[in-house]
Amino acid sequence: MINERQKELLKLIVEDYIKTARPVGSKAICELLKCSSATVRNEMSALEELGLLEKTHTSSGRIPSEKGYRYYVDHIMQPKELTGEDMLNLQTIFHNQSLALSDVIVRSMEIVSDLTHYTSIVLGGSSNQNKISKVEVVPIDETHLVAIVITDKGHVEHKNMQVEEKVSINEIKQTVDLINKFIIGTPLNEVSKKLEYEVKPKIAASVKQQRAIYEALYNAFNELQTDDDVVKVNKPSNILKEPEFDDTSKMRAILKKFEDKELIKNIEEQDSGINVYIGSESEFDDDVSIIKTKYNIAGEEGTIALIGPKRMEYDRVMTLLQYIKDNIEENE
Repeated sequence: MINERQKELLKLIVEDYIKTARPVGSKAICELLKCSSATVRNEMSALEELGLLEKTHTSSGRIPSEKGYRYYVDHIMQPKELTGEDMLNLQTIFHNQSLALSDVIVRSMEIVSDLTHYTSIVLGGSSNQNKISKVEVVPIDETHLVAIVITDKGHVEHKNMQVEEKVSINEIKQTVDLINKFIIGTPLNEVSKKLEYEVKPKIAASVKQQRAIYEALYNAFNELQTDDDVVKVNKPSNILKEPEFDDTSKMRAILKKFEDKELIKNIEEQDSGINVYIGSESEFDDDVSIIKTKYNIAGEEGTIALIGPKRMEYDRVMTLLQYIKDNIEENE
């Protein structure tokens, strides 16, 4: 499609624009290509005609088009090696034996958000893939409790609960033991149904304290079902620091999308490779790129993704996601 000099020119323009967010003029790259300014301008014009570069209204320089980024990612870019610092930051999470695997995934993506200044997304397995392994209730005081729900996939959820009546530790234990007897091994999305039709009749004749604990746990499980996928959006404001989003209306629009749970869930990846979606290639937003991959741990699938401007460090992000994917799948 393009000759070697044009390919090198496109590479220089894409990588310079990623770093500076400023349109690239011919003078800036003449010395690097060791050719005249006129030659560079001609090659720029050729790339523009091919739809790989475009002009801005405010400068005579060029910037990559969506098509240009795609050509760069598919035919020019090489994955970037991780720095020792990046690896060290992530290894502290991977080697932390006290963390459940679901927490390792979320924490590692939080670190990547900090390293890249992009927004990270974690979509975990749905609740019908998670079965209850154990429920615990920890009293904070006489009317405030914390329910801890542990699944067979290592996922741990905490829910704050409040009861109107004072409850004793003994009543908590009896109620939780009864509930565990019925719901261990039950898929998370079926727990509320089982509580309603199998556990509630047993609780009905119990003391008022036990009924209060049951109601609080029932409500907690309903909330967990509402979140029937693990959806974590980390550092959504990161993208607002990019010059592409310095317009107030754009800021509002992108933040609203990060709050749209159904839209975020659509980021789910089907392919296990590291996949790049640039601008209009995804349904999320024409002004961003999404790099994402699917992970598979003991049969449970999920998606990890980074969202940034189209002017994002594709080479570095792809390497970071591959590194996280390899580590979480190897350490399952």
